[in-house]
Amino acid sequence: MTDYSRGAVLITGAARRVGAAIARTLAQGGARHLLLQYRSSFNEARTLARELETLGARRVNLLKADLSRHAQVEKLAQTALKLEPGLEAVIFNAGVYERAPFGLVSEKNWDRHLDTNLKSTFFLAQRLGSAMKKKGRGHLILLSDWAGLRPYVNYLPYCLSKTGVLYLTHALAKALAPQVQVNAILPGPVLLPETMSPRGRLRVREATLLKRLGTPDDIARAVRFFLKDGAFSTGSWLTIDGGRLIA
Repeated sequence: MTDYSRGAVLITGAARRVGAAIARTLAQGGARHLLLQYRSSFNEARTLARELETLGARRVNLLKADLSRHAQVEKLAQTALKLEPGLEAVIFNAGVYERAPFGLVSEKNWDRHLDTNLKSTFFLAQRLGSAMKKKGRGHLILLSDWAGLRPYVNYLPYCLSKTGVLYLTHALAKALAPQVQVNAILPGPVLLPETMSPRGRLRVREATLLKRLGTPDDIARAVRFFLKDGAFSTGSWLTIDGGRLIA
């Protein structure tokens, strides 16, 4: 069984938060080569890269790209394959999450969510997944959201983009089988907005079955499972939400 967590992995949105936690987990597992995509957080990405090398990653590259721009998505794919022809896995973590109440959704807001969260995922997967299929093996992990199944009323473009990611997971799993495995992770409340009040945080925590909030490391461990131990999983949706979806 191939342990993709120790290979060459591209992580989008890797400079901070969940993406950084995923990168640290893979570095600690002895990743051969980590390619970290970021949009504007260069200083954080550079600091993280240095940390990853101390944690065990043998090689780290930083790749700047605005995933809302198709030309930059194509360039990112091209650069990633040039730097690492043996790319073994891609973690689609980057995303836009903005409040947009129904009745006030603008075309700009709609396009930003769909372009970044869904369109870029498809075109990166088409380019990189096809290269993996030709090579004979690989793994794609898409980060969706439990709200892709139960939408928030004030985040319609975001939720719709994440619903699209779920069904894209199934479509890619079929298109790239049997050489490439494609799975999705559906995070729940693992990182709440910094502006949320203590009362709001308590309300979110109590809405989970486990009566607690998750952490970015919970998502990173799910990524590691698919890369290291999920040899018989493809087209799967794994909720990491403390039971929030079914509460």
